[in-house]
Amino acid sequence: MNFDFKKELPLIGIVLTPLVYLYIIWESIPNRVPLHWNYDGVVDNWGEKYTLILMTSFMTVFFYLLMLFLPKIDPKKRLTIMGNKFYQLKFILLLFFSCLAIIIIYFSKNQEMPNPSLLYMPAAILFIALGNYFKVIQPNYFIGIKTPWTLENKEVWKATHLMAGKIWMLGGFLILISCLIFSKEITKNTLITVTIINAIVPILFSYFKFKQIEKEARL
Repeated sequence: MNFDFKKELPLIGIVLTPLVYLYIIWESIPNRVPLHWNYDGVVDNWGEKYTLILMTSFMTVFFYLLMLFLPKIDPKKRLTIMGNKFYQLKFILLLFFSCLAIIIIYFSKNQEMPNPSLLYMPAAILFIALGNYFKVIQPNYFIGIKTPWTLENKEVWKATHLMAGKIWMLGGFLILISCLIFSKEITKNTLITVTIINAIVPILFSYFKFKQIEKEARL
């Protein structure tokens, strides 16, 4: 396995930042901390503060190792073909999870969430970032809109991801604007609606696109 330490060093720094932050404030964290908030910003799961170590490690270290090995186990080596685009995507995803881990640690330390809408902003940013990169993702078994029809046909994969990229980015901006302007109830409903649309529409699109290509091939 080729490992370019200089290239991976920024990613390693991103991965370790939440753990370093957790180490610095460890003594000031209460023994019992909130680990999860519901859509209304109310704590619905508590645990020992040592759970933060496992949670943070899973969100950063485990995810980094997973992204590091995915190109090696990709049967068609399509992730490798993406080259620097895959590295950029990995950078964005790791930055997202690291920032999310820091937010959770901060809220766990303070035992409260000043603004519940802050829960939704990372999701909005992730939708925007992934939507932007959908157009360059090559067919693979790990990342992207993986349906029987996208995996079967490269044209369906490309068309589906071009379409999905647009609606994911639009949905992300809608959530972000809602977080900044509207009430938490409207923001919550916006997040739920966007998430459902982002999940269902690309699946339906890939099916009908596949059927369209099949029909055209028979003519």
